[in-house]
Amino acid sequence: MASLKLKIVVLDTHDVEVINVADASTYPDGFLVLNPTLVATAPGFPPVNLTPFNVGGNNMLTSDMLGITAADVVDSLPDGIYQFSYSITPSSTAFTNISIMRVDRLQEKFDHVFMSLDFMVCDSEIKTQAKVQLNTIYLLIQGSIAAANECAIIEANQLYDKASMMLDRMIAKNCGCTGNNFITNFP
Repeated sequence: MASLKLKIVVLDTHDVEVINVADASTYPDGFLVLNPTLVATAPGFPPVNLTPFNVGGNNMLTSDMLGITAADVVDSLPDGIYQFSYSITPSSTAFTNISIMRVDRLQEKFDHVFMSLDFMVCDSEIKTQAKVQLNTIYLLIQGSIAAANECAIIEANQLYDKASMMLDRMIAKNCGCTGNNFITNFP
């Protein structure tokens, strides 16, 4: 017989307008879940109580549901730290909390820069420098996610900001390639 263990996970949607919070909990056989509640806090916005919560399934959240935009107005979700708290009754001790770093907008920008670089045209030094810069940016993005997973919020935001700044530089300089391999200039 399974014991009660609440667990929620955020699944990647590859969509800047949707976040998917799934219930990955285990419930004892015959257990009746009453009042499943998800409290979501988007970066820079107050917590929102989302009821009902789809027990055992996916919960697709959009900007209007999270209180970011007006009702029935769906827009891109901001990147940053999202916090979720899931609880049920009748057990007052049945709850779980998670925090995640959402980077979908930054990833979209990364993808745009990546696809705009014509690796077949650049000479080998420029191509190598662009690859080094993109690898560095990718590592910064992954570092931001890892830091958020470990509740290192300041470091997560710093890594995110550095990756965003490097992408902006690559866009502004039409890839920012100089041919000087492995040299990355930071302000």
